[in-house]
Amino acid sequence: MKKLLVICGPTAAGKTLLALKLAKKFNGEPVSADSRQVYKMMDIGTGKEWGYGVKIWGYDLTDPKKEFSVAHYLKFANNIIEDIQRRGKLPILVGGTGLYIRGVIDGIPTVDVPRNKKLRERLSEKTPEDLYEMLSQIDAIRAGSLNSSDKRNPRRLVRAVEVAAWMIDNSKKRPRDSESHRDRSVLFLGLYASKDFLDKKIEERVDERVKKGVKMEIEKLLEIGVDWDDQSMMSLGYRQWRGYFEGVIDEDKVIEEWKKEEKRYARRQITWFKKDKRIRWFDITEKKLINNVEILVKKWYKEGDGKEN
Repeated sequence: MKKLLVICGPTAAGKTLLALKLAKKFNGEPVSADSRQVYKMMDIGTGKEWGYGVKIWGYDLTDPKKEFSVAHYLKFANNIIEDIQRRGKLPILVGGTGLYIRGVIDGIPTVDVPRNKKLRERLSEKTPEDLYEMLSQIDAIRAGSLNSSDKRNPRRLVRAVEVAAWMIDNSKKRPRDSESHRDRSVLFLGLYASKDFLDKKIEERVDERVKKGVKMEIEKLLEIGVDWDDQSMMSLGYRQWRGYFEGVIDEDKVIEEWKKEEKRYARRQITWFKKDKRIRWFDITEKKLINNVEILVKKWYKEGDGKEN
């Protein structure tokens, strides 16, 4: 049986470093499941890990001027995971973008619903409040499931309206289900820590990215024509700098707001992943974390067709 290891959890929990260690021990190859790391030239703000002697798939998939959808990611991820398995290695899906992970593991039936350019043009000038009200009228269940962040995100709301409209217009059709993965054995590992500990890690990581030069990274992006309204620049760690570059807020305020948003994002990630009962959770402050994880992975990996490294 094909094996797939998943490492998930909130930002700053050390998911990628754990994936790299397990990749070396179990002959694996990590595949990033992070919606920010798909963009080229956006390395510091997204926290890409380099130089550990292990290839990480899923970095630099697209130009920062272009849009990148869940459908784009799933096409890439499913292909590379199959390739890794075909080469006799262990794919390790690692990241904090829950929708990416869910799409790979369980599929997303609506992922192939096509974009409606005319509808998007009509919706382009509407406020998030208008879009949410429209969604509530045509798909109350979907509207009710959105969190506060989604309700403020025009891009996500437009897509939700687009999908809901398609479902109404094609009521006799159903989006095709994603490829079945019943022949796949999946082990879910989740990393967590106390709120205070994780908040401190987040603050330290933001400070580190500022020190590494995220401001210069953004300057270079703007120089090549990347716009603040591009999907890439709406990412966490980038959009907070817009006011600074437009001369309306100072750097200290940017960093303060960035840290707050990262912490809020971590809470949303925890809420998302806690709903999945398949995940085996590990406290990152435990001294025997690595040893306990390796024991579990080794036992699972040896089952069926898996091979001990």
